[in-house]
Amino acid sequence: MNLFSIFSFVLVLAFIYLYAYYRSRSIDKKDSEGYFLGGRSLVGTTVGMTIIMTNLSTEQLVGQNGQSYVAGMEVMAWEVTASVAIVMLAWVFLPKYFKYGVNTISDFIEIRYDTFTKRIVSILFIVTYVVSFMPVVLYSGALIFNDLFGIEEHLGVSNITAVVIISTVIGLVGVTYLFVGGLSLIAHSDTLYGIGLLLGGLTIAVLAVIALGENSFFRGLDIFLNSSPEKLNAWGALDSSIVPWPTLFLGMLFNNLYFWCTNQMIVQKALAAKNLKEAQKGAMFVGFFKITGMLFLVIPGILAYNMFGEGMQMDLAYPALVAEVLPNWAAGFFGAVIFGAIISSFVGALNATVTLFSLDFYKPVINKQATNHQIAKAGRILTVVIGIIVVLIAPFISLFPQGLYAVIQEFNGLYSMPLLAIILVGFFSRKTSATGAKVVLIFHIIVYALSKVVIPDVHYLYVWSVLFLLDLGILYFYSQLKPDQEDFQFDKYKNKVDITPWKHSKWVGILILVIVVASYIVFSPLVLAK
Repeated sequence: MNLFSIFSFVLVLAFIYLYAYYRSRSIDKKDSEGYFLGGRSLVGTTVGMTIIMTNLSTEQLVGQNGQSYVAGMEVMAWEVTASVAIVMLAWVFLPKYFKYGVNTISDFIEIRYDTFTKRIVSILFIVTYVVSFMPVVLYSGALIFNDLFGIEEHLGVSNITAVVIISTVIGLVGVTYLFVGGLSLIAHSDTLYGIGLLLGGLTIAVLAVIALGENSFFRGLDIFLNSSPEKLNAWGALDSSIVPWPTLFLGMLFNNLYFWCTNQMIVQKALAAKNLKEAQKGAMFVGFFKITGMLFLVIPGILAYNMFGEGMQMDLAYPALVAEVLPNWAAGFFGAVIFGAIISSFVGALNATVTLFSLDFYKPVINKQATNHQIAKAGRILTVVIGIIVVLIAPFISLFPQGLYAVIQEFNGLYSMPLLAIILVGFFSRKTSATGAKVVLIFHIIVYALSKVVIPDVHYLYVWSVLFLLDLGILYFYSQLKPDQEDFQFDKYKNKVDITPWKHSKWVGILILVIVVASYIVFSPLVLAK
């Protein structure tokens, strides 16, 4: 990075912060709803962008393109099929959450089951975010940022020292963001970062096509489509280590429903909308975005394969592509977008963690008489404490074996499937069983852990496919045979905002589903992968 790049990097970050601060200045951050949920004031585009940026991080940008460098278009399943779950979020899950006026996923679990089950789920979320998700986002994001922009060379330090410095800076900036402005400041920042990431990611892909065609876009496109058609097949083999095609309809679908519809980190952003209509608009916006995500999260990896050939370490494919095609003058702008992507994912998880602890433990257990202002103040203190803990943990990720990251990702499988089952039964069954919910959690954790020992070579998406159906069946029949309470009165709870649905949600959702199906037809042996 030259002097101009450094200047443009700082300028972009400062501009985005000032814009977000200006847009969020009217929200009372001293109130708990203002701090944790942005005063329930967000409109659809802001909701959509902040969800996108919470989900997107640099390990996806590099990791998924690295996977597609090796395996091709089957990697797009992580992006494109997510749109199916996001449509379900808009059609089914958000109307339920808004109807009951909940602030967290665990609030809904308390309504339908009991407080103990609620706190079990909250603890699982908190532990996952603090021990695995946030440290990995900081460390891997810093590692990738260093690879893309050569920070260690500019600072004259070792790789690990540069990564520690970068992760610390990102962590402290993220903590400051959340401490100062709460969710509203983050959401408005994410709007601009999201636009920048979309434009920057697409620009890299276009420049790569032009470079592949030796300064001709159409020649490059022709090479991309014809030189390695096997890479354009989105249907993974039965024994694929990435995404076996049967799991698209089972384990991958169930995982997407968990992540997009029951994950506090994601759903909290939708709950910050001013009404159900705006939340549904935001969700549909995310649905379209996830489909286009393959253009900069998957296709560049195949372009790297066509440009550099085989033999490259997969995680180096995207950084090598960026170094090859990105003009020097644009490094600062692209760097600011990457920096923002890391911050957004980190702060999104930090905000969810602080919200869960403050509302599920501080208010009902530690300080039962706490006012909204006291809860918000406690949230600020927790923001700093948890943020510092995560910053301290992040460098230790480097001490673990390289394969541990995949294991950490699979850790979510310990509770994601039973949580989804618990919420679905809570949505649609008048009878529920708090005892059954605990039994399902224990059953799933034991069986899933055993599966890693007994059938370690079976893809975890296959394991999730079976376990989710078992979890759902056990919980449903337990609730019917031994319910813990009388039939639930679905009309008992009152909403906090207008719950009139968006009148276009049905046809927009159908359009998204049609595009998902069309994408899988295009990237198949029927069309491009001949």
